[in-house]
Amino acid sequence: MINTLLFLSQLGATEFLLIFLVVVLLFGGKKIPELMRGIGKGIREFNNAKNAVEDEIRQGMRETDKKSIDN
Repeated sequence: MINTLLFLSQLGATEFLLIFLVVVLLFGGKKIPELMRGIGKGIREFNNAKNAVEDEIRQGMRETDKKSIDN
C-alpha cells in the first residue's frame, strides 16, 4: 500500500498525459463523457447519502436534547 502511494507521488505531467491517452484509446472519445457522467452521478449520490445521515444524526441529537430538557 505504501509503495503504491509513493509511486503515485512520483508521477509527473508527462505520465498523467500518457495515462490519459491510454484511457482515451481504451474507451474511445465517445465513451469518456459517459464515464465522467457516471462518476459524477456516483459522487452526487454518495454526497446525498452522507448529508441524509448527517441530518438524521442532528435530528436525533435535537430530540435527545429536548427529552433531557423536559425531564
